[in-house]
Amino acid sequence: MTDDRLHHALADTALAAELRSWRRAHPHATLTEIERDLDARLAAARADVLADVAADALDDDPRCPDCGGPLGRRGARTRTLRTTGDVPVALTRSYVSCPACGAGVFPPR
Repeated sequence: MTDDRLHHALADTALAAELRSWRRAHPHATLTEIERDLDARLAAARADVLADVAADALDDDPRCPDCGGPLGRRGARTRTLRTTGDVPVALTRSYVSCPACGAGVFPPR
């Protein structure tokens, strides 16, 4: 995405409105302080989108990579990872295994 397209995509968002409100509350903020606040907001928004996309189910009928049989669910676990912007993202994924051959897959494909 070009800088111009990014500017237009962000200009009318809730994030931009929040930043403008913050700016009004901090009229003497330096450009660096404004940038830090914006970066923190962008990192949080990025983490939210990343978590949503990562949580999307890719396959409702997962198959064993070894024998092709249907995989059975063995429960779910949550892991907390950190994004490039150092924002924690909790991801819950299912663990699955093949009842026929015992192969396990995480995350299910």
